[in-house]
Amino acid sequence: MIKPEDTSKTVGAEAAATRELAGGPAPGDAAFALLRWENEGGSARLSSGLEFGNKPLLGSTSQIEWAVAIRTRVNDEFDRVAKSFRSIAERQDARKRSDTEAILAILENKRTEVLSRGRAGYFIHDWQEISDQVRQMIGQDPRYQLIKSRVIKAEKTASTSSSGGR
Repeated sequence: MIKPEDTSKTVGAEAAATRELAGGPAPGDAAFALLRWENEGGSARLSSGLEFGNKPLLGSTSQIEWAVAIRTRVNDEFDRVAKSFRSIAERQDARKRSDTEAILAILENKRTEVLSRGRAGYFIHDWQEISDQVRQMIGQDPRYQLIKSRVIKAEKTASTSSSGGR
């Protein structure tokens, strides 16, 4: 017996095979657009917050409805901040990019930490008004503090070297 989800995979595979026999996806075809998009780098990494989107929350029915909406906005805020850091990383040299990638890893850890919380009240109380909580969470992380202090030392060393030690 074929399950409904198996049918979609079969249909998708048959469509891909048909396109392959015809020489690949045709311009204007959704598969062509997807192929072109993937060849250009595809989407940024899937946000790790997606795995928590279906995680049940504890609370009253109205609290849960409210918290689910808030949790979605929180995940979107993490995405926004990550996109900003990735944009910066693309323009940096290898050393600075490495630091920015480390900050992105911290950001994803914080996302997981926040979105894995199971109480609706947490989102309602702590995240109802999203301001700069994500930035503050990163800034307070000891790993970020270590990166920041290393960068400051390197900048001081560079400025001392370029000014002749004055």
